[in-house]
Amino acid sequence: MAEIKGAVTVDEARCKGCDLCVVACPTSTLALKKREVNDRGYHFAYMANPEACIGCAACALVCPDACIEVYRQVLK
Repeated sequence: MAEIKGAVTVDEARCKGCDLCVVACPTSTLALKKREVNDRGYHFAYMANPEACIGCAACALVCPDACIEVYRQVLK
């Protein structure tokens, strides 16, 4: 069976740090930056554990600002 590897990109400038994507992620891939903020003053989401991403897109589905894109790659 093929293994699926995922990757998440976050539009950091638009992210308002609501934490919904972090909570929705079943593999604890995402987290909020603790010390960095965007131009609007929010702690934004990032891939804290990229090797754990399975590309399920749960984070993108719950993002109220649609600033998350998920990519999937099928590994043989």
